[in-house]
Amino acid sequence: MPKMRTIALVTLAAGLVAGCSREGSSTTAVQTPQPRVTSSPLAKTADGQNVDLITLRNASGITLSAISYGGTILTLRTPDRSGQMDDIVLGFDTLAQYEAMAGGPYFGCIIGRYGNRIAKGKFTLDDKPYTLATNNAPNHLHGGVKGWDKKVWASTTFNDTRGAGVTFTYTSKDGEEGYPGTVKATVTYTLTDKDELIVDYSATTDKATIINLTQHSYFNLAGAKANDILGHELMINADKYTPVDPTLIPTGELATVSGTPFDFRKLTAIGARIGETNDQLKRGLGYDHNFVLQRAGDGLSLAAKVYEPLTGRTMDITTTEPGIQFYSGNFLDGKLTGKGGRVYPHRSGFCLETQHYPDSPNRPTFPSTTLQPGQDYKTQTVFTFGVQK
Repeated sequence: MPKMRTIALVTLAAGLVAGCSREGSSTTAVQTPQPRVTSSPLAKTADGQNVDLITLRNASGITLSAISYGGTILTLRTPDRSGQMDDIVLGFDTLAQYEAMAGGPYFGCIIGRYGNRIAKGKFTLDDKPYTLATNNAPNHLHGGVKGWDKKVWASTTFNDTRGAGVTFTYTSKDGEEGYPGTVKATVTYTLTDKDELIVDYSATTDKATIINLTQHSYFNLAGAKANDILGHELMINADKYTPVDPTLIPTGELATVSGTPFDFRKLTAIGARIGETNDQLKRGLGYDHNFVLQRAGDGLSLAAKVYEPLTGRTMDITTTEPGIQFYSGNFLDGKLTGKGGRVYPHRSGFCLETQHYPDSPNRPTFPSTTLQPGQDYKTQTVFTFGVQK
């Protein structure tokens, strides 16, 4: 059904936000003070799988739309200091565009089975060697040629005292993309009336494997018509980061951020030092590095804060993960046409991917990403949105 696949996702999402769904009229949807969720069939993938469009809305009017293809977040509309709502994530207009994007940019999707890079696509687990695709030559990146961002997930919506949400589930078979074990994964997005987006990840396996899940939204808090993100002010709660070799694989060192362009312990404009002469910035073409978070126990800890001065929008990130990858949109080059026909220029979005460290399977000193049968993989990340007057 090629014609159906070209339907504009943003247009459909806007319709659902207005209440044009199976749940009722626009008047009811706008007036209800409680979190709400709507779900509608969207289209079919090129190989005929059904994809759903889900929209979550809270009492403040914040709305999130996502699709079951890759668990991809399409739009996220939040207010600025004057109360004007705008979309703060990058993405595409059509399902076909998401399907066509091989090797990136991974707009808004769930990354699995392993987020970030694995050196030369090789690792050893329980004395057995495994070989993965080197889809980011010479390394493996974000789960391979057809990672979980390219899979259709089953979706179940809910609306309860916690908030409006959707749970995505996917079973990855033993050997998929070279990974061992059949993994059953669940990712839940919950939009609360505290203006939080809670992302819960869980997984089990029937054979020893590795797993490192993350969410890959590109943010621009200035809104849909903004250009670069260099004026955003960023704080990362980390006094160390993992330097990389020329192929962006960690060297194994946990280096201090002190006295370097990687010191974001206080709110600092992303563009303030991105152009400095620095070997690590040169290798990443800007920031594309994992930061070692300062943690307080095993629960949620502060990872990052972002403030956009023009609109007043803020975003705080807390997580149970030990690291966060800060990517400053270095490979966006003005060649991608995104939502509403907008061309995305260089550094027009940034990612803050909560995670375990890159190449952990090959670094015994890094926190382990091994999952054994009988164990439960569980992590949580919370994005809290606000405004500064």
